[in-house]
Amino acid sequence: MTLLICLAKKSRSAEEGLKVSEISRLLGITPPTVTQLINSLEAKDMVERQPDLSDRRVVRIRLTEQGRVITRKAREHMDASLNKLVEYLGEEESTLLADLLLKVHGFIENNPRPDLDRLQMNGDEKLD
Repeated sequence: MTLLICLAKKSRSAEEGLKVSEISRLLGITPPTVTQLINSLEAKDMVERQPDLSDRRVVRIRLTEQGRVITRKAREHMDASLNKLVEYLGEEESTLLADLLLKVHGFIENNPRPDLDRLQMNGDEKLD
């Protein structure tokens, strides 16, 4: 779902789509992982690969009609759930939660992620 929502939000147009490298950067996951996700979503007819209009060497990933429908339904469900949460918490606690989430977001933005390619995989590798 995260990849589908990323495509829906970040593509300049429904026809253009995003490159694998752009998706990788936006989601913070490696290009091979993105490719695996795309393969799975493509098999379910949720995304499709299209050649870039200005550079035929570049492949762009875009939502299919089915992918757009699923993404829209997921957004509607998330919006309804968020509205229920706000109703449950009330205005004061909802505002506090929003403030705390903004603070967490700021912390994450100011503290870089580890380089996952350099982490040990099974404990046998030596670190630099």
